[in-house]
Amino acid sequence: MRAGLSTLPDTAEELAYELLAPLGNRWRHTAGVAARAAELAAPLEIDRDVLVAAAWLHDIGYAERTVVTGFHPLDGARHLERLAWPAAIIGLVAQHSGARFVAAVRGLAEELAAYPDDSGLISDALTYADQTVGPDGRRVTAGQRHDEMLRRHGPASWNALVDHVRLPHLRGVTERVEHRLALAGAPGR
Repeated sequence: MRAGLSTLPDTAEELAYELLAPLGNRWRHTAGVAARAAELAAPLEIDRDVLVAAAWLHDIGYAERTVVTGFHPLDGARHLERLAWPAAIIGLVAQHSGARFVAAVRGLAEELAAYPDDSGLISDALTYADQTVGPDGRRVTAGQRHDEMLRRHGPASWNALVDHVRLPHLRGVTERVEHRLALAGAPGR
């Protein structure tokens, strides 16, 4: 740990940097998601430390040394479990952005189910942050992110195969979070 780091988000940022900085856009995306999560915590009245730490860690399963199954939410959660991170953060990483839909078609549903699915506002906030930041770390709409993801992964990808069930889930998350932000007087997107 770098000198002066004392909070969960700081420690998460350091681990994410160590694992993802060499991956270019993956690091830029992660930093953007963490910044977006930090903005969402107060207006949504959720635990900032847990949300921001999970945002920093949500894509660590892409790092070469974490890859076991090739499914980044599961690989990231397993890596965090080995490092004894809090269960709430591990569960958020495992379940972010509708991971359960992709896990089902990849034959990994049972393995993913070993990690708790909060399914509450903090989970929605992480997914919303992930789905409103593009690969280069810039803010995008959830629709733009969805379209970009399908183009990047391709029409035969796991994501495309489950889009008919995952997209309604992601739209529901977006609607719930943006509604809560509006109630709080905070801007969406």
